[in-house]
Amino acid sequence: MRLTSSYILLHGLRFHAFIGVGEQERRVGNDYVLDLRLGYPVADAMKSDDVADTLNYAEAFTVVKEVMSRPAMLLEAAAWAIASELSGRFPKIESIDLKLMKCNPPMGADCDGAGVELHLINDKTRVH
Repeated sequence: MRLTSSYILLHGLRFHAFIGVGEQERRVGNDYVLDLRLGYPVADAMKSDDVADTLNYAEAFTVVKEVMSRPAMLLEAAAWAIASELSGRFPKIESIDLKLMKCNPPMGADCDGAGVELHLINDKTRVH
């Protein structure tokens, strides 16, 4: 068998953060859920059974947690900051699929949340 793609997954990360256009949201905060799918070459780790040969998801979580601790006005800006910092810290990341949901958006709707989803490709890791 041949490995054609591989991902590191972080699903359902929960944060209380200060993201919002309104001053109240940036002061009081809201609850957020984040899902990440990081395209990453894991073939070496599959053979070595060594965390040094893969992306340590605990380290990735630390990056996300640090970014989510910063106030922002837009979910788009917070999501982009997470993607930028992850790709800077882990240059072998091939792609990032990120979904960031605000659990209780202040818009008067009965819903599970509102959010943003990004699909990013690292052109530097792509074979052409």
